Amino acid sequence: MNLLEAHGIEKRYSGHLALDDVSIMVPKGTIYGLLGPNGAGKTTLIRIINQITGPDKGEVLFNGRKLEANDIYKIGYLPEERGLYKKMKVGEQALFLSQLKGLSRNDAMKRLKYWFEKFEIQSWWDKKIEELSKGMAQKVQFMVTIIHEPELLIFDEPFSGFDPINTQLIKDEILELKKKGTTIIFSTHNMSTVEDLCDHITLINKSKNILSGQVDNVRMNYGSNIFEVGYRGSYDAIVNNLGGMFEIINNNIENAVPKLQVKVANPAESNKLLQSIIPHAEVVSFNPVVPSMHDIFIKVVSEYNKTHGLSNN
Repeated sequence: MNLLEAHGIEKRYSGHLALDDVSIMVPKGTIYGLLGPNGAGKTTLIRIINQITGPDKGEVLFNGRKLEANDIYKIGYLPEERGLYKKMKVGEQALFLSQLKGLSRNDAMKRLKYWFEKFEIQSWWDKKIEELSKGMAQKVQFMVTIIHEPELLIFDEPFSGFDPINTQLIKDEILELKKKGTTIIFSTHNMSTVEDLCDHITLINKSKNILSGQVDNVRMNYGSNIFEVGYRGSYDAIVNNLGGMFEIINNNIENAVPKLQVKVANPAESNKLLQSIIPHAEVVSFNPVVPSMHDIFIKVVSEYNKTHGLSNN
């Protein structure tokens, strides 16, 4: 079942078409990647989901019904632009923001105590926000985003300002939230993070949804029919037996187990390739070479822009 659905969303600003018939369906308990170049329309869609602005056309459904004003208390939003008050003390501000999200002062204090201890930031309570580094302030904002335990969390570039250790800390917390059943929309330019965290993606470009699907399926669909074969045996014997039927892309003999990359005409030919190698070498591994989300992102956006006569800027 989908927690959130957006159907046929259109939004214009002063003649600029920010979103053009964009639809997404976010299954419950998953991490959904919202991808696209700068200015593609991602933030506009996020603002519509958060009811900061409304669509000109289309509708947003939450738990199978039209999104309502009170649903905002079931959503946590960490924007790319940070919104903490620099002159306020960390604890005072965290308490204030927690209560804005519908928590009583007592419940807010209990939950904040838990998170301050978990993140080992008890000493920050009486510091002013302006005394914190960007990464430290980001950690505080992450905490107050999830404090009310919403059904849906929306993170817009959540790792901005973090060093690798704190990036991993937040990644682990996001995965733990998913385990507990929270649904997460994740907007980022870091494609390796998408591969690490996301179950599904939608790629928005020039205001349109140009690619959607499960991450594993998307990567497989954009494969180049290349298979990597780990083997023990004679390379020459393998090559001679293939007899020009397949294109050899690469042979890496630097590892303990040599790996041969071979291109086939179509995925169905993989069985024939394997059968051709087995009599002449021990096959240790046999896997398709799957493109990265980074490569797919560039390919899909570039091809779309070229087909529609658009620039990549």
